[in-house]
Amino acid sequence: MAGIVEAVGNEVTLFKTGDEVYYAGSFIRAGNNSEYHVVDERIVGKKPASLSYAEAAALPLTTITAWEALFERLGLEPQITVRNQSSTILIIGGAGGVGSIAIQLAKKIAWLRVIATASRPESIAWCKEMGADHTIDYHQSFKSQLDAIGISNVDYILCLSDTDQHLQIMLDVIKPQGKICSIVSTTQPFDLNPFFSKSVTFSWEMMFTKSMYETEDMQSQHDLLNQVAILIDQGILKTTITENLGILNIANLAKAHRLLESGTAIGKLVLSGME
Repeated sequence: MAGIVEAVGNEVTLFKTGDEVYYAGSFIRAGNNSEYHVVDERIVGKKPASLSYAEAAALPLTTITAWEALFERLGLEPQITVRNQSSTILIIGGAGGVGSIAIQLAKKIAWLRVIATASRPESIAWCKEMGADHTIDYHQSFKSQLDAIGISNVDYILCLSDTDQHLQIMLDVIKPQGKICSIVSTTQPFDLNPFFSKSVTFSWEMMFTKSMYETEDMQSQHDLLNQVAILIDQGILKTTITENLGILNIANLAKAHRLLESGTAIGKLVLSGME
């Protein structure tokens, strides 16, 4: 969501009435398919000044997810380091909403060598536009495609698609002592024992965890959204919006969900304004 602060509570210190903001919200409060929202200031950021509300609204949920996955779960430094520059990351599901911003963060902020999965010409082009060094077709053997570009295995994996389906694939291509993070829960119990001999770290990322449990570090989401807004305004990062489907009403909301459920959406879809 992106909009304007209409009122603040007595204990609010980070914002004032009239501020332009963007955020993803929380599972424990009403969502963003409504005209007015009540939101905890600790998960809200100042909207990038260079973006429209629609362009800004595409960012918070996926940006928080990608940022936490890369820089908290996988432990990468959000800056140029010797280690980052010598490391590779495989992003499974590169053309989706989270993948679109994760590629940018991994490449333009951390300076890793980025490999993203994509299969259609338009999704391949999009991943490369976001900054991916290489793309591989998720319908084909990951290992053989990585070998073909001179990468025998990868240091990090960010799984943004069907963890069940990709578990063996991730085992095949992760380096010993590598790190994996997934944002997709499994549909059945799965065995991590095969990763034991490689001493692989496996972690989950759900961006709503901090707001659901009101963790001590909850305000980190406010901080990272502000940092990303600066990077956007500096032209280092860019919005991942690909289509504005118009006013928020039942018909357009249903259309947006159908597009997402088709599995072919690239980047982020946005609805703008109220009927």
